[in-house]
Amino acid sequence: MSITIYGIKNCDTMKKARAWLDDHEVAYDFHDYKAAGIEKSKLKQWSEELGWETLLNRAGTTFKKLPDADKEGLNQSKAIALMLAQPSMIKRPVLDLGSKRIVGFKPDIYANEVKR
Repeated sequence: MSITIYGIKNCDTMKKARAWLDDHEVAYDFHDYKAAGIEKSKLKQWSEELGWETLLNRAGTTFKKLPDADKEGLNQSKAIALMLAQPSMIKRPVLDLGSKRIVGFKPDIYANEVKR
């Protein structure tokens, strides 16, 4: 099983998730979407699977600094456009296990879902 963790290198939550994977000897690829970007098709797939509300990080400073007009009337296509323009608005990490995705980092969920 190929595992990819998506996020931003300097994010504290990402550091915790990557440390958990390393401590549990789980092999993974890291995709930094600030450096490498993210495809619209992947965001659309994730949104359809998980819900755009789960992916969009409304608690972060990037979202909070948006003009009110950009925050109003949010729907899937508008949320995807915002996340494409500002990858910092994607909740972190997104752990792609191949058959399913996990958004955010909770050690107990990783322990149940991630196999070495």
